[in-house]
Amino acid sequence: MKDSKEYLDKKAFFERVITVYGRNVVVEVLEDENVSIHKLHLSTSNKPDGVISTILKLTEKRGVEIVYHDKNALSRISKNAKQDQGVAADIIADTYKSADEIATLKSYRLLALDGVQNPQNLGMIIRSAAAGNVDGIILPKKNSAKISPLVIKASAGTLFKIPIFYCNALEDVLQRIKNECDIFALSSYAKDDLNSLHVSERSVFVLGNESDGVSKEVEALCNNSVKIPMNRGVESLNVAVTAALISFLPR
Repeated sequence: MKDSKEYLDKKAFFERVITVYGRNVVVEVLEDENVSIHKLHLSTSNKPDGVISTILKLTEKRGVEIVYHDKNALSRISKNAKQDQGVAADIIADTYKSADEIATLKSYRLLALDGVQNPQNLGMIIRSAAAGNVDGIILPKKNSAKISPLVIKASAGTLFKIPIFYCNALEDVLQRIKNECDIFALSSYAKDDLNSLHVSERSVFVLGNESDGVSKEVEALCNNSVKIPMNRGVESLNVAVTAALISFLPR
């Protein structure tokens, strides 16, 4: 029983660990005292000068554990040998939560991402959500952009300011909560538009893939669909722009 609890606790901890890579990105997270860092990973091929020297000084100041690896081992950790520059850091993201925790919220307005694959779009969506009237983002691991240096850069430092609820598949989460909230699929074919929408205390807005929109499987789990009214024959907006408009709906 004890071993089982320890395993679950360890699994829950590492679910919240996000690995970032690249020298400048690692410097940024080390300089941000609000970001908790589990470990710093360095390649033994790095020369201890320039940016590496800065990283070492910041790591010592923060009291972060350093683990050295050969180049191949480091690339397995970063999962991006071409861009890691011999540096990776494990960040403990307290705002990175299991989607199971949504059930504990009394009220919420969430963005759910269905197949959003562009890291820059994901970063801009996070930034808008953090700045606006949104309580979190549901981000599936399946068929979606992963948290990466590109996402961090596009989010302009807001990644750790808003809850991101992770799940394996968006369909599983929506299936569990569909009777407890209003789930709106964003669709240019919807009858209702955003300007006339009454948003309840529990609501989820589903944003689809950059090319194909919301998938049929996910749309079938939505209570309703809603569109953004367009002028001059414009058919659609970038998914990050759509997320910004929803994020600033009044509450």
